[in-house]
Amino acid sequence: MLNEQSQPSDEAWTSGLVLVTRPDCHLCEEARNTVARVAADFGVGWREESIADHAELLERFSEEVPVLLLDGVQRDFWTIDEARLRKLLA
Repeated sequence: MLNEQSQPSDEAWTSGLVLVTRPDCHLCEEARNTVARVAADFGVGWREESIADHAELLERFSEEVPVLLLDGVQRDFWTIDEARLRKLLA
């Protein structure tokens, strides 16, 4: 999400279901597949934000990526637990 100055907005990751990733991350690819599958099953939208685009996300999560956030709260990291995500969305 870009604001008027074409800079990523922190609002892009403080609401909804957000997967925080980094470029060229094999764990991120697995997490992306899990989140996409579960979100589709529940009819829930989600988005992906890269730490490369957000200095605050890079500072907070650089060693934990991928990270799953729900309304700005960290719910999972490294490996997204499909059963846990399903419980969160139920």
